[in-house]
Amino acid sequence: MTNAAKKSQHLEILLSTIQQNSLSFLSEMFPYNKISDINIVVINQTEKANLLVSDYNHVKVFNSFEKGLSNSRNLAIEKASGEICLLADDDVVYAEGFEDIILSAFQKNKDADIITFQMMDDEGHLFRDYQNITKHNETTVYTVNSVVIAFKLKSVKDKVNFNTNFGLGAQFEVADEYVFLRDALKAGLTIYFEPQVILKHSKFSSGQDVASDRLIYGRSALYYKYYGLRAYFRIAKHIYLTFKEGKLRFSEIIPKFGVAFKGIKDYKKLVREGFEIR
Repeated sequence: MTNAAKKSQHLEILLSTIQQNSLSFLSEMFPYNKISDINIVVINQTEKANLLVSDYNHVKVFNSFEKGLSNSRNLAIEKASGEICLLADDDVVYAEGFEDIILSAFQKNKDADIITFQMMDDEGHLFRDYQNITKHNETTVYTVNSVVIAFKLKSVKDKVNFNTNFGLGAQFEVADEYVFLRDALKAGLTIYFEPQVILKHSKFSSGQDVASDRLIYGRSALYYKYYGLRAYFRIAKHIYLTFKEGKLRFSEIIPKFGVAFKGIKDYKKLVREGFEIR
């Protein structure tokens, strides 16, 4: 067994997917690895008539009949057993040696509970302008994508969960990773940043559709969660910049404010009913 394979026994990939009935998609995700050498927990959100099964010893599959990415992430953490875990979606392609990069980062930063990494887009460029930092704070975690988040399972399990009101498939379909990392910081966890690329992801992601009702509705709720009344100024700035960048027509500005105000109103209702805590 290679050193990388031995190391990979301590790393577990927590993969969220939907409506799969074959594990063939894993080959595209891991072009430099044998699937049999990688520890993976697959959460497949599906129906009872379309179940996924695994023929690999190191690939554990759990078919879930819940919806929502945060529900999937929480179930993956519940079922995980690896010392170090990496969040994953089914549309990423891992770089050669990504396991060694992750495990070496935790070896170097022994006090780290969570470490985030870099990713490239499908044109070979860095996915975003990454900040020159060593540790994350409440401001810097806003730029983190979920698929570059790795963590010590013992640090996270039973301490931090994904908020099921946020993320794809939830009421507010944004920022599940941001809320997760903010909650981790609030719980006293230490989050490092390692400026090394571990994977490739399509240039466009769901969080980049800045003018959509879905994003404006969700982002307004998110702003209110963390900024209270200042949320109205933040969403006004967002709508203005979206218009200025040509991603929004003038005639859409007023309707978008209506969407934003509804997002805040609906979030306030969840707080009143005890389903959210600011």
